[in-house]
Amino acid sequence: MAFIPHYIDGQANSGTSGRDGPVFNPATGQETGRVALAGAADVDAAIASAKAAFPAWSETTPLKRARILNRFLRLVEERQDDLAAAITAEHGKILSDARGEVQRGLEVIEFATAAPHLLKGEVTENVASGVDSHSVRQPLGVVVGITPFNFPVMVPMWMFPVALAAGNCFILKPSERDPSPSLLIAELLTQAGLPKGVFNVVNGDKEAVGQLLLSPDIAAISFVGSTPIARYIYETAARTGKRCQALGGAKNHMIIMPDADIDQAADALMGAAYGSAGERCMAISVAVPVGQATADRLVAALAPRVRALRIGDGRGDVDMGPLITAQHRDKVAGYVAAGVEEGATLVVDGREAAGLGGEGFFIGGTLFDHVTPAMSIHREEIFGPVLSVVRVDDFAAAAAVVNGHAFANGTTIFTREGDSAREFTHAIQVGMVGVNVPIPVPMAFHSFGGWKASLFGDHAMHGAEGVRFYTRLKTVTTRWPKGIRAGADFVMPTLS
Repeated sequence: MAFIPHYIDGQANSGTSGRDGPVFNPATGQETGRVALAGAADVDAAIASAKAAFPAWSETTPLKRARILNRFLRLVEERQDDLAAAITAEHGKILSDARGEVQRGLEVIEFATAAPHLLKGEVTENVASGVDSHSVRQPLGVVVGITPFNFPVMVPMWMFPVALAAGNCFILKPSERDPSPSLLIAELLTQAGLPKGVFNVVNGDKEAVGQLLLSPDIAAISFVGSTPIARYIYETAARTGKRCQALGGAKNHMIIMPDADIDQAADALMGAAYGSAGERCMAISVAVPVGQATADRLVAALAPRVRALRIGDGRGDVDMGPLITAQHRDKVAGYVAAGVEEGATLVVDGREAAGLGGEGFFIGGTLFDHVTPAMSIHREEIFGPVLSVVRVDDFAAAAAVVNGHAFANGTTIFTREGDSAREFTHAIQVGMVGVNVPIPVPMAFHSFGGWKASLFGDHAMHGAEGVRFYTRLKTVTTRWPKGIRAGADFVMPTLS
């Protein structure tokens, strides 16, 4: 059975807490390893290593930092299949989806290799007679990423490539459910020439998170997870003087207009709702067809597709793998039961999916019709393969369903009408919006983040927003000696 250690000061570290936890293969239900769970001393060791490395790393030129990231990029490309296999083994998602996750992470590394350009400031000559002004962006110090189980490669890569490119040192606290990819990432960064201490991995549970949150040596925290924890992380970071970007939950809607191609919309919904067993913060979990005829056609198109989902071990020829744990599977099944009790029409019951068997953490695709906004299956994030259909009579009612939800992460519309699309993109109150695309995830050179209860903090992740988050602005105003011979001046300078 494998033992997954921490990675501190450029090498594997078994820790001193004496605690560890199980790691499972969700497709078989078998325990495949034990992961070290950090205590306060382990966290402090990682912080000390990063703090010691920061002066030299922050003074390393952006070009040299970018060259290390370029070498890391090549190594990740070479080991893409190994990373994908590690994801599937511990998370359960199908291999093709795992490869796609690694690819999306690679794109952020590619963005971060432009550090010499991204960190350029601005210059204004002659802001006043003989006076110039320029701005620079400088690193924060030691920063932390706390990441979820559903994307053990991509979400950390939303964070650390930009943080490292900006000159920060980084401590990653990955999910203890699937920790192995983080160790491989750390090894590849060291192989690429990253100095020891610049990137550390601390595995653990809430004890490790608490120690990181309260440490006065941490300058900023990036978090992705559920809304209650995101709110707690953000509030605690604010109280302790840290920058924070905390991405919370989601309930993403797809509006289907009467003019949309129903088969195209149904195919898009299948991947968006059931891909990765619905364990995506950008999963479309609510379909909002406009008009009863549109709804009837959509449900008729979806039902046979959902029943035909091939479910099994992600290493095989299947469409959907298991959920991450038995507890999470049971939680999702509980939501299905709640939907029935609240009066929704259960069109396809994933709890009865045929051919699953074994001891894996499986549940089949579930489809609900006649869901109302007041039902728990609409209000709450299920994070599983459950798609709800909310029927509305017109576009205004559809937009009201989306805008009335507490979450505002992502949404999309399927239509052929430019006016509907334009009104949707203008008026909808959601952070990431799509038109005729199933999952509106921004590319790496744009930024990722929702509104309302889906994001706490002032900056979204990666892209230009990520650069701003991981740097602080310094503005310098310069006048040379010949301009300061007039003697003391006790009036507020106006630089005119």
